[in-house]
Amino acid sequence: QFQPFQYNALKQIQQFLNYPSVLTIFDNTWDFCNVEPSPFLTIVCYEDNVTQLHITGNNGVFPPSLPRNFSIDALFSSISSLSNLKVLSLVSLGLWGPLPATIGKLSSMEILNLSSNYINGFIPLELSYLNNLQTLVLDHNKFTGQIPHWVSSFNDLAVLSLKNNSLFGSLPSSISSSENLRVLAMADNHLFGEIPSLQNLTNLQILDLKNNYFGPSFPVLHHKVVTVDIRNNSFKSSVPNELNSYFQLEKLDISINELIGPFPPSLFSLPSINYIDISGNKLTGKLFQNMSCNAHLVLVNLSSNLLTGELPACLRENVEEGAVSYDGNCLSGEEGNQKPLSFCHNEALAVEVSPQKLRHKERKAMAVLVSSLVGGIVGLAVIVGLSLWVFQRRNRRAAMKGPSTRLITEKLSTVNTVKLISDA
Repeated sequence: QFQPFQYNALKQIQQFLNYPSVLTIFDNTWDFCNVEPSPFLTIVCYEDNVTQLHITGNNGVFPPSLPRNFSIDALFSSISSLSNLKVLSLVSLGLWGPLPATIGKLSSMEILNLSSNYINGFIPLELSYLNNLQTLVLDHNKFTGQIPHWVSSFNDLAVLSLKNNSLFGSLPSSISSSENLRVLAMADNHLFGEIPSLQNLTNLQILDLKNNYFGPSFPVLHHKVVTVDIRNNSFKSSVPNELNSYFQLEKLDISINELIGPFPPSLFSLPSINYIDISGNKLTGKLFQNMSCNAHLVLVNLSSNLLTGELPACLRENVEEGAVSYDGNCLSGEEGNQKPLSFCHNEALAVEVSPQKLRHKERKAMAVLVSSLVGGIVGLAVIVGLSLWVFQRRNRRAAMKGPSTRLITEKLSTVNTVKLISDA
């Protein structure tokens, strides 16, 4: 039979959520384990124990406003009494306040989804107590602070999604050891710095880091990745040739960065590719009409780069009208918004001299200048010293020869000293 404490917990959850319409069924039944599932409410039981609780409010669009006396601590205290809970999904319910420490009591938790709420503060340490966690989704909240290093401590973690929060700092290097990770989504935050090598994450399929400040080096990935979205970051390196071996890659979005060097056109013909956006970079390369393309391409955006040559015919044939963009390059035979060929050549030459090389040259030039100045000063000091030594020696000789001879010697010494200094 359904335990009374579970009934009380669910009724309290209904109360703390301000009696949302999706939970009105709670007023008419005791048998929660047999409630007909819907897109907004699903309760799953095993041996009369609640193991899954899914509540989605307001059609999953805009979270409702909870009253001022709402207590997220009280809500999770009631939830934590459901000790057999493995899946908890509270989406678009208007939850606000810091995620309480009582979350750590749900030791059986495997999937936690608290997306589209107003939960703020740091990601609490108590989450690390959920040793069985496989999926953590905290998207579209107001979490702040850094991504905790312990996120890699979950041995079975497959999905880590923290999109659209206010997280800052770098991606912890410990993420490189999350070998079971399939989805890594950190888009729309304030994260920056180099991305740790993800080459050992052989199960990683989706990398979504768009709208951050990551860079400057292109991320190192395993060739089995399916989606790479690093749009609108601070990547300034070249596109690695290894991308040609990403045979499972379906989506590549590297737009709005400062990537330089040649764009590998063989990406058009990868066996699984259907989406390519490289716009807003400084990528070079010559395209040809007879290049091959994957027949399943649905979008290709090459705009605002330094590409030359001709648009491949397969892009016109295989991709729907309006789904191919190529403005702002130097492609021949194309109408509208193409720059002259000289522009792309000059720009390509300019970006080859990277800021690091310029700084190196400046340092080298400064070193040569300083060395020359020091050498000149030392040389001048030696000359002046030698002149004074000659002057003093001749004075001594003049003293021995008499007053008239000394006067002539003094004049000669003065003239020679001035001449030496002048020559130096």
